[in-house]
Amino acid sequence: MSASSLPLTPPLAAGFARLGFGALPLERLKARYANAESGSRFIELDGFNIHYRDEGSRDKPALVLIHGVVASLHTWDGWVQAFAPHYRIIRFDVPGFGLTGPARDGQYSGERMVRIFELLLDYLGVDKAVVAGNSLGGYIAWNFALAQPQRVAKLILIDPAGYEMKKVPWMIASAALPGATLAMPLWMPRALIAQGIKEVYGEPGRIKPGVVDRYYDLSRRPGNRRAMMDIFRVLLKVNREELHSTAQRVAKLKMPTLLMWGDRDRWISPKHVPLWQRDVPGLQVKTYPGVGHIPMEEIPEQSAADAMRFLQG
Repeated sequence: MSASSLPLTPPLAAGFARLGFGALPLERLKARYANAESGSRFIELDGFNIHYRDEGSRDKPALVLIHGVVASLHTWDGWVQAFAPHYRIIRFDVPGFGLTGPARDGQYSGERMVRIFELLLDYLGVDKAVVAGNSLGGYIAWNFALAQPQRVAKLILIDPAGYEMKKVPWMIASAALPGATLAMPLWMPRALIAQGIKEVYGEPGRIKPGVVDRYYDLSRRPGNRRAMMDIFRVLLKVNREELHSTAQRVAKLKMPTLLMWGDRDRWISPKHVPLWQRDVPGLQVKTYPGVGHIPMEEIPEQSAADAMRFLQG
């Protein structure tokens, strides 16, 4: 039996695990979600051990994929097959999530996320790329495009964070509760993660087998739950203090940009779409009826085909 086929917790501990107590061994998580066949690699960048995959030929244009909160690079699995014949695909676990895990110094900021992305591109020798980001990954993508416009050929934003959210998702809002940064790292039941996944899908029936287990397992990487709470608190602060300036900032985006949005997004309202259309010159928009916050995972074939048409147009 291979390491990746072994249960992540001994039978005696399974009950406690399902209740949400305790972390999982990092090496066992790597065996399942970053095994030798997956192409996963790790690199130390600014206090993080970044988990990434670099797939496809280096003589093809680079396409970088950035996921959102609580997710991992696996959320893009459905896009890889469509784009692999045409692009060098780079994806990574955003600091604080997936197998990348927490900052050694416990410090998080939007600027640091953008800096990590820049350092990864430098390490991989990528001078220019198409950049696609979802949710928090969309925020990182468009902020990088503003900071380094010469390195972004085209931009794809999928239900991105950007404008002020009048109603913050409950999972993020929970970080402001008294004691949350102490309690949540110790106890986060599988049912809570499962509920969050159902909310980011427009149609929960589209959730594939194994998806909830993957999200739950990776939330239990040592240090991830505390990192999640710390990052949520940063996001709440940004939402209060900084996003009022989004309109003036995104108006400076000059590269071709595609905005994709599920019209059943319960996390970031589709009411943001007209704001992006108002402020970003030449923006192309694709909306998806009945789809939620993560179209690239919920309807990978359709969303990948639409992205491909934009990139080849």
